[in-house]
Amino acid sequence: MSTEQSSSVRLTAWVEGSVQGVGFRWWSRSRALELGLVGQARNLDDGRVAVVAEGPRAQCDKLLALLRGGTTPGTVAGVAEQWTDAKNTFNTFSEA
Repeated sequence: MSTEQSSSVRLTAWVEGSVQGVGFRWWSRSRALELGLVGQARNLDDGRVAVVAEGPRAQCDKLLALLRGGTTPGTVAGVAEQWTDAKNTFNTFSEA
């Protein structure tokens, strides 16, 4: 396995649509934990949910696909993403 595939990355995804008050953060947390990721899902004041996940790039890619996949609670209108190096500030995945 290459270093790029096995090293940890940080995915920040801003999810817009009808995603607050519908169990979206809980659903995101459950999917992230199933993928072995750490991080946080939190509501933003503008109605979006911010999902921050750290772990292997392949697992973060899977989470991003799930966030866009149409099986989420509520209705996802769009997902903006940002990739950076992992900061190793999380030890589990939580809802905030």
